[in-house]
Amino acid sequence: MANKPTACLALGDGTVFYGQGFGAAGEVVAELVFNTAMTGYQEIMTDPSYAAQVVTFTFPHIGNTGVTSQDDESADPVAAGIVVRWDPTEPSNWRASSDLVSWMERRGRIGIGGLDTRRLTRAIRQQGAPHVVLSHDPEGRFDVAAMVARARSWPGLVGLDLAREVSCAQSYRWTEGVWEWPGHFGTGRPDRPFRVVAVDYGAKRNILRSLAHAGAEVTVLPATATADEILAHEPEGVFLSNGPGDPAATGDYAVPMIQGLLGRDLPIFGICLGHQMLALALGARTVKMSHGHHGANHPVRNVETGKVEITSMNHGFAVDSQTLPEGVLETHVSLFDGSNCGLRVMDRPVFSVQYHPEASPGPQDSTYLFDRFAQAMRDRRAG
Repeated sequence: MANKPTACLALGDGTVFYGQGFGAAGEVVAELVFNTAMTGYQEIMTDPSYAAQVVTFTFPHIGNTGVTSQDDESADPVAAGIVVRWDPTEPSNWRASSDLVSWMERRGRIGIGGLDTRRLTRAIRQQGAPHVVLSHDPEGRFDVAAMVARARSWPGLVGLDLAREVSCAQSYRWTEGVWEWPGHFGTGRPDRPFRVVAVDYGAKRNILRSLAHAGAEVTVLPATATADEILAHEPEGVFLSNGPGDPAATGDYAVPMIQGLLGRDLPIFGICLGHQMLALALGARTVKMSHGHHGANHPVRNVETGKVEITSMNHGFAVDSQTLPEGVLETHVSLFDGSNCGLRVMDRPVFSVQYHPEASPGPQDSTYLFDRFAQAMRDRRAG
């Protein structure tokens, strides 16, 4: 390498990568995952589901479209850091209001460039998502032994409840709809919007926009909201959002709440962690995956229709389909590894999916699920 390394990535097994640092200086310990999306690095970094994770981008051109506040999925980046093949370039896009490097520096996030991301991705696929320490020091000073030891001793995501950390602190209303040409967000509100309570385990903004676009008047409540607190809003539907961490840990408080709602004639729709929370409440179990699913090009088969959807995914835990109880159907499966990607309750308007139908980034093959949720509320109104 021609330039002196200013960043270092140390894995718990002792493997060390050197590169050029960018963004904020400092050090973080996290789980390392790879994401195969070709677009949407800003949405990925601001997706709360990436809490306590460093993201390796397999696509080499990261930063070339810059950043814009319209693409933030939360108020600040949540991913602990990023790993890229080539150093980010100056942006070339009409929507860009800043460059990625400056944005990361302002937001306190670390990046490392110049790494062999193919080698790193192969290691993750073969050995599972490792624990790592990522350090950026403009002077190039690294205590590698201490970094490896810190990565090795980090307990990881199993047993870790992160939803409480990324959730909102208090309730709020959401009215903004999906992005519309030539560059603004709509409302998409009908004359009689459906009252929806969205439980925030780390909700992406575009999920809330998609709910509003489908006809919902959305009230967002913290992850720790109880069934009584939710019912006090007299919802016509309840949405369970995406989020980070071990679903079993979040389930300590989320499962009793969901079970308190299942006895009501309420449509319930869950995405990602919300899907896992619903599964746990119904009596199923979740398991930690080797390296998870992270990308905007994951094929999923609808078991009931045979249709294949290309989806956006971000999860390191999965529902064990073998533990789904009687009366709960598996509706979607991954065509990569056969893992569970959806369920529905046979006799109630209750369903969920593991992937992200709201995209941002990713394809929009699955946006029909928001319309299905709206139709369930419409049917409830009709009696």
